[in-house]
Amino acid sequence: MRAAAALLAIASLGCQPAPSTPDPAGTSATTGTSGGARVLFIGNSLTQFNGLTGMVRALARQAGEPLSVEEITFPGFSLEDHWNEGSARRAIGRGGWRYVILQQGPSSLPESRENLLLWAGRFNQAIRGAGARPAFYSVWPDITRTAFFDDVSESYRQAAAATDGLLLPAGEAWRAAWRRQPDLPLYGSDDFHPSVRGSYLAALVICAQVLGRSPSGLATPLARQEGTMPAFTPTAAEAAILQDAAAEAIREHGRP
Repeated sequence: MRAAAALLAIASLGCQPAPSTPDPAGTSATTGTSGGARVLFIGNSLTQFNGLTGMVRALARQAGEPLSVEEITFPGFSLEDHWNEGSARRAIGRGGWRYVILQQGPSSLPESRENLLLWAGRFNQAIRGAGARPAFYSVWPDITRTAFFDDVSESYRQAAAATDGLLLPAGEAWRAAWRRQPDLPLYGSDDFHPSVRGSYLAALVICAQVLGRSPSGLATPLARQEGTMPAFTPTAAEAAILQDAAAEAIREHGRP
């Protein structure tokens, strides 16, 4: 049974194996708080990279709608791994969250989608019991599997629909941005994890959806902060592209 679960996790993470036990050095339990509604992120390195949760917090604060943001992330983890490890369930049980944002790998394969739906349902019960609503950070395939973008989006769409969760279509925002500027560098050096721009665009989508507002006006400069969040200052033209792409993705794919 464990072997089968491991295969599902590997498939769902774009062929990156999921560890069966957490690496403490890879855990980021919190990105700090800044008042306002509380949001918990549960995910893997696609959430960890470039201090995404710090970006969301900073964008919300600069928009005048602060969020308190925490994360529980382990490299390579699926939702099943998080459930079995226990830290995520304990954090949910503390209560006080508005949203609990769930993320695993692309989950484009049929067996990976089935795994995502199963564990999204388990987490949904815990999240609802704590008085919060689930949200799903819909990611992207690696650069060699871009033909599977639709399958990735469909997996996360189904997870959000099955739980009446909020959908955060970051991967679709990437595609919308490329329609406007095909050479926009959203992948990082390994062609799977995001570049700083890729994380920033994802943060725009997440922030807009969580705040229940348009991405218009959210694309502001971010100063480097403690931890892993780098500085990023989009040009006026780039800010317009990123905001428009986020707005299109939310309009066409986002589940309110």
